[in-house]
Amino acid sequence: MNAPDSASPTLARRLNAFDATMLVMGGIIGSGIFINPYVVARQVHTVPLILGVWAAGGVIALIGAFIYAELAALRPDVGGQYAYLRDAWHPSVAFLYGWSMLLVIQSGGMAAVAVTFARYTAELTGTGMPDWMLATITLAILTLINCLGVRSGTNTQTTLMLLKLAAIAMLIFAGAMLVPRAVSAPANVASTSLPFALAAAMTPVMFAYGGWQTASFMSGELMRPRRDLAIGLLAGVVGVIAVYLSVNAICLRALGTDGLAATTTPATAVMRLALGDRGAMLIAAGIAISTLGFLSQGMLTAPRVYYAMAEDGVFFRAVAKVHPTTRVPVLAIALQGIVAIVIAVSGTYEQILSYVVAVDFIFFGLTGAALFRFRSPAHPISTIVFITTCWLVVIGTFVRFPVNSAIGLGILLAGLPAYAFWRSRRNRGNAPTQPRVNGA
Repeated sequence: MNAPDSASPTLARRLNAFDATMLVMGGIIGSGIFINPYVVARQVHTVPLILGVWAAGGVIALIGAFIYAELAALRPDVGGQYAYLRDAWHPSVAFLYGWSMLLVIQSGGMAAVAVTFARYTAELTGTGMPDWMLATITLAILTLINCLGVRSGTNTQTTLMLLKLAAIAMLIFAGAMLVPRAVSAPANVASTSLPFALAAAMTPVMFAYGGWQTASFMSGELMRPRRDLAIGLLAGVVGVIAVYLSVNAICLRALGTDGLAATTTPATAVMRLALGDRGAMLIAAGIAISTLGFLSQGMLTAPRVYYAMAEDGVFFRAVAKVHPTTRVPVLAIALQGIVAIVIAVSGTYEQILSYVVAVDFIFFGLTGAALFRFRSPAHPISTIVFITTCWLVVIGTFVRFPVNSAIGLGILLAGLPAYAFWRSRRNRGNAPTQPRVNGA
C-alpha cells in the first residue's frame, strides 16, 4: 500500500467518551422500540418470558460490547470493525463487510428509516409531499451537516439522541402515572413449543439491540480511542438495556400481555390511553425524532468504513480524501448519502432489509471470533456464547427465510470479484513506486 502523504489532511480526533456513548445509544435505538414489543408478545405470552427475552438479548449485546471494547483496546484503528476483520482474518473479509454495508446493511436500513421519518412527518405536519421526496431531502440535509465536520455531525446526533430519550421518558412516565394497570389473563405455553417460541422471539430482540458496533467506526476520531470507545460501548449498551426493559414493562403494565400482542403500535396505544389523541400525536413526534436520530448516527459513522477501505487501496482512492478544513472524508459521506437516496427513491428498501439479518450476523460472529486470533484461544466462555448466538441467528434466518437470505449472501459474495479488481489495481499502481517507498 502506498505510504500516506504527510502533507495530506487526516481525520481529526475531536470526540470524547460522552460522544461515544451517545453514538452507541443512537446506533441502537431507532423507531423499533416504540413498535416492536408486540412482536415478542405474540411469540411468548407471559410477563416473565417477555421481559426475560428482552433481558437475554441485552445480555448478549453487553457481551458483544465487552468484546468490541477489548478489540478497541487491541486495534484502535480507523474503521473499527472493518479493521478487526481485516487484521484477524483477511483484507477480503473486511472488504466484503464494507461492501455489504454500502449495498445492503447500512444503506437499505437508512433508506427504510428515512421513509418512516417522512411518513410520520407528513402525518404530523399535513404536508402533501411524497414520502420519497421528503426522505431524499432529509438524507441530503444530514449528508451536508456531516460534511461540515465531525463535531457538527456529532452535535446534531447528540441533540437528537437526547430528544429521543426525552420522548421515551415521556412514554414511561405517562404509562406509569396516567394509565391504570391492565389485567393479563394467564397463558399456557406447552413445554414442547416453548423453545421454538423463545427462539422466534429472540430474532426481533437481537435485531432491536443491533447497531452498537457502529460507534467503533469512529475510532480514528476519538481523542483516546482505547478508553473512550470502551466507556461508550459499555455505558451505551447498559443504558439501552434499561430503556428497553422499562418501555416493555410500561407497555405490559398498561396493555397487558393480550393487549400488547393485539396492537402493532403499542407506544401509541399507551399514550392514547394516557392523554387521548394528543398523546398519540406526541408519541408520533417522538418516533419521528427517533428515526431522524438513527439516520444522523448512520450518516456519521458508516462512511468511515468506506474511507478505511479506500485507505487500504481496495476502493475508489478519492473516497479516502479528507477535506483540509472540515477534516472529514467528504466523498465517503456523500457516497453513503447518494446510495441511501437511490434506494429510498427506488422503493426497494423493504426488500433489501429482508437480506440484512443473515449478512450482518455473519460478520458479528467473525468479529467475535477475532479475539481468538488476537489472543489466546482460552478466552472467556462469554465470547463463545456471543459467537454461537450470532451464528444461530444466521442459521435460523436461512431456515425461516431461505430465498431472501440466499439473495443477501449472493450480494455479499458478489463483492469478491470487486475486491479482486481493486486489489489488482492497487498492486499495479504500487509496483513501480514500492522501491522508493521502502527506501524512504
